[in-house]
Amino acid sequence: MFKNYFKGIKAYGNAFSLMSTLGLWKYFLVPILISIVIALVVGFAAWGLSDNIGSLIAKLWVWEWGAQTFRSISNFMGGITVIALGLVLYKHLVMALSAPFMGPVSEKIEAHLTGKEITNTSSQFLPLLWRGIRVNMRNLLMELFLTLPILVLSLIPIVGIIATPLLFLVQAYYAGFGNMDYTLERHFDYKKSTVFVRSHSGLAMGNGTLFMLLLFIPVLGIILVFPLSVTAASIATLRILYPSEKTNTP
Repeated sequence: MFKNYFKGIKAYGNAFSLMSTLGLWKYFLVPILISIVIALVVGFAAWGLSDNIGSLIAKLWVWEWGAQTFRSISNFMGGITVIALGLVLYKHLVMALSAPFMGPVSEKIEAHLTGKEITNTSSQFLPLLWRGIRVNMRNLLMELFLTLPILVLSLIPIVGIIATPLLFLVQAYYAGFGNMDYTLERHFDYKKSTVFVRSHSGLAMGNGTLFMLLLFIPVLGIILVFPLSVTAASIATLRILYPSEKTNTP
């Protein structure tokens, strides 16, 4: 797992130059716009809901002593909860809606790196959109299933320290999953793709780690995160799909 984790990160080193070589930037214009719009909507919603969630958590403390302290902790936890859930929604909405634009990008990368003409293509708008919605709806539900217990765990003193890194790794895994699927959709059906990513979970986490870190860069992160992470995921995934062939990675 650890070896694949660093492979997922290392692939980012080739992403920018490959995008320039193949002229891929134009394919990312619509996904970047989608990313910005959804980030603004989710961000404003999160800002308005954080205090409300904090108040709900504070009601769990029925004693008078320590009430103010618990209220402060509740507001902090409300903020973390909103950020965590906001990132989950943002990530999957962008990936699902951008799927029709990412199929052609992944195809061009595969043709360039392997030197093979992609003949069995499925780069049609509606099929790619449906695949993106199906994959990301499944991942959204799974991620929420894992995220909510971790958020509850974060309320427990001392033990709650591990909640933040756990949340980050869960989000990273499903971000990498979505990025890898743009390549896998040409090679596997939905179920086999899920098995493939699960078997290479380190690669998904590695790709998703930089995806998540890029999001914390104000403004620029939202613009660059999708082009770089999708390109890097395509490079790393193709190296596994074609293990006996030397890819033309820059």
